[in-house]
Parts: sequence; C-alpha cells; structure tokens
Amino acid sequence: MKVGIFGGTFDPVHIGHLRMAEEIREQYLLDKVCFVPACIPPHKRTLEITDPLLRLTMLKRAVRGNSALCASDIEIKNEGVSYSINTVKIFRKRFEKLYFIIGIDAFLEIDTWYNYREIFNYTNFIIMERPLNIKTPADTLFPSDIRKDINRIDERTFKHASGNEIHMQRVTQLDISSTKIRDSARKGRSIKYLVPQPVEKFIDKMGLYRKIMN
Repeated sequence: MKVGIFGGTFDPVHIGHLRMAEEIREQYLLDKVCFVPACIPPHKRTLEITDPLLRLTMLKRAVRGNSALCASDIEIKNEGVSYSINTVKIFRKRFEKLYFIIGIDAFLEIDTWYNYREIFNYTNFIIMERPLNIKTPADTLFPSDIRKDINRIDERTFKHASGNEIHMQRVTQLDISSTKIRDSARKGRSIKYLVPQPVEKFIDKMGLYRKIMN
C-alpha cells in the first residue's frame, strides 16, 4: 500500500486539512492518508494544547465516511513528546511505501527536528506549497548537511541517496487556521463551514476553546 502520513497538532482539524489530504491522495494515487495528531508537539511544549484524546476524537469524526482517510493514535499511545522519526519507523514496519506530508514552512525548519537526517531514509516527502508561493531555491530548501545526498530529478522533484523522493506539490490553501477557529470559538462566534459538522458539534458539546488559549 501507498500511505500518506499527515502529522500535526490538529487543534482542531479543519476543512483546509481535509482538502489538502484529499488533493494529495488523488494526485499521488495513495491508498490511504493517515492523520497523526501529536501527543506533545516538540515545538509547542510551552503552549496550552487541547488534550490529545479530544483532538483524536475530532479527527475520527472528521474522516468518518471517507475510507481513504484515517486518524492514527500512534503518537498518543507512545505518550510524551512526539518525534516524527519514531512515527515513520512504526509505519514503515506496516507499509512499504510512505509519503510524509508536510507544509513548506515546517519543512524549512526540519533541521531542528530530532534525528531529522534519518527520516529521509524511511519515507518519501510531499511538501505542500501554496499556489502563490515564491519558488524556493534548492540550495535553501534542504539543510546544508544533507544537500550532498539530494539530486534534482526535475523542477519539482528531488531524490535522496536512499532512493526516496521529495515532491513539491501545490495545493489549495484555504484561508482557514486552527488558531482563528479557536479564537472564534472563544469569542462565541460561529465556526460553521470552517470545520466538518461533526467536529463543530463536538466542540460545542465539550465546550472546547471557550477559555483563552495561547
């Protein structure tokens, strides 16, 4: 199977996340895209984040009805700080071909990740760009200490020494963010059509985001 791994905080998951996953699934003929909510995101340890089981529940409700999308509890089961290299290794034991789905802003900071060099040995990458993104030069796209392992295949595709590929992919970038959704919910404003209806109902039922969050 060809499986995409879409990691993040998803606090909460919204329509933009789902649309990007669907476009990438279709473009790369993936059998499944798995959303993987972090238990404790390494770069957000000081922020107040919704309980991981609540975020997982929202994801499960969001993907219900689409058999090509799923929500994984791998990082939540492992507890503690969530490191992508550990997640990728677990997925690789089950699936032969992986695609790590990541936004370009996050990829440009990948050299701050734990054991980031090793990740390239286990998975392909799909780097999501906004349609109007200015093209990022290859010499700044990859950290300096792995550039010798990267070869360009074409304008938007690179290959790592492991044989795994890195694809630049433009996706529909809806002007929606989890931060704006939390802020709207806190102020009592409508979040209808920003999140799937089952997620909206769950947020209202649980009273999520009604207190001030960082």
